[in-house]
Amino acid sequence: MNKGIILYQSKYGATKKYAHWLQIETGFDWSETKSASLQQLCEYDTIILGGGVYASGIAGLSFLKKNIHNLEDKKILVFCVGASPYDESAIAQIRKLHFKDGLSEVPLVYCRGAWDEDAMTFKDRTLCKMLQKVVAKKDPAEYEVWEKALMCAVGQKCDWTDKKYLEPVMEYLQKE
Repeated sequence: MNKGIILYQSKYGATKKYAHWLQIETGFDWSETKSASLQQLCEYDTIILGGGVYASGIAGLSFLKKNIHNLEDKKILVFCVGASPYDESAIAQIRKLHFKDGLSEVPLVYCRGAWDEDAMTFKDRTLCKMLQKVVAKKDPAEYEVWEKALMCAVGQKCDWTDKKYLEPVMEYLQKE
């Protein structure tokens, strides 16, 4: 493998866990996205960016969007981490919203994260509770994948992180 870096933005720890697993597996450097600079990234052949999914956005992706035109000669991959099970339509929606222009060809991998209401900020916990109340009014038979996961996680501490979700990342890195 070539010289690479794993950038991550992790709010509650699942993305950092995946970034650390990748760092061990690849030997790449790793850093929080907020500590990275374009000048630093130019030293690497491969850039992996990981971020949590919040309101259909990927934490840290704005840094990549801002700098993508200066990184066109790099091998780039994004992985996102969320509490919901994998859902092709949700990933397609994220791609449609956020992977335009220079990011259109960047691979996106989804990794399932964790859920711990006790660790959430007051704001996040409140937003989740409000969302749960809205979803609870629906017929459970009509729940979307993410709604079913949300309702099942209420009041529980769940950790769905698993190294198996990183297999597509490793496969991508092994390609020429």
